[in-house]
Amino acid sequence: MHAVVRTYSGQGASELFELLGQREKDVRGIMTEVEGFVSYVAVRTGDGGVAVTVCDDKAGADESSRRAAEWVKAKLSAPVDPPAITEGDAVLHFSA
Repeated sequence: MHAVVRTYSGQGASELFELLGQREKDVRGIMTEVEGFVSYVAVRTGDGGVAVTVCDDKAGADESSRRAAEWVKAKLSAPVDPPAITEGDAVLHFSA
């Protein structure tokens, strides 16, 4: 599995995470349609938030990042600073 962590801070970050909370159905639709999708979580922080996507492979993680950027650009009226991206192969993944 491959994970990508997108950390948003600065201009537009708070507004983005407000919108994510309001548009779960939209976000679920664009992420779950990614081939090899495993999981997604968005976490609000003090200055924005972090979104984590796990996919079967790097290609899926890359596609999730592409779709996320496209969605942010289309849905958020305010400009958003690009996220810091951290990614790599998952060494452990489980859920309840």
